[in-house]
Amino acid sequence: MEPIFTDEYFMKKALLEAENAFEKGEIPVGAIIVVENRVIARSHNLTEMLNDVTAHAEMQAITAAANFIGGKYLKGCTLYVTLEPCQMCAGALYWSQISKIVFGARDEQRGFMTLGTQLHPKTEVISGVMAEQCAQLMKDFFKKRR
Repeated sequence: MEPIFTDEYFMKKALLEAENAFEKGEIPVGAIIVVENRVIARSHNLTEMLNDVTAHAEMQAITAAANFIGGKYLKGCTLYVTLEPCQMCAGALYWSQISKIVFGARDEQRGFMTLGTQLHPKTEVISGVMAEQCAQLMKDFFKKRR
C-alpha cells in the first residue's frame, strides 16, 4: 500500500492556498508547513490586501508555524510552496532552520536558486513537485490581468 502523505498530497494543499490567493487578486502562491504529516500552517500571498511587500506566502507560513510551535526554529518541519522562494523568503527560511523545502514551479527571474541565495546547510530542497500545475496557475493569473 502506498503512503497517503506524499509530497504531491501536501503540494495539492499548497495549491488550494494559491487558488485562494488567485481569487483574491493576489499573485497565486500558496504555502503550507508540515511537521510529522500534520499541517501546522497554511497561507498564501497577502501583499495586496495588507499593502505589504513582505507578505509573501512563505513569510506568512513561517510566522504561523513559529507561533504554533512556540519557538522560532522550524527544525523537523517541511515547507510546501507552489513557487520557488525569492531571496527574501529564502533568507527567512535560512534563519528559521527549516529542515526541508518542497516547491513546485521555478521562478527563473527572482527565485533563490537563480539569484544564488543560500539556505541553511541542513535544509533539504526538492523542486518540481507538481510544477506544471503550479506554473499554469501563475500563467492563468497573469493572462487574466492583461
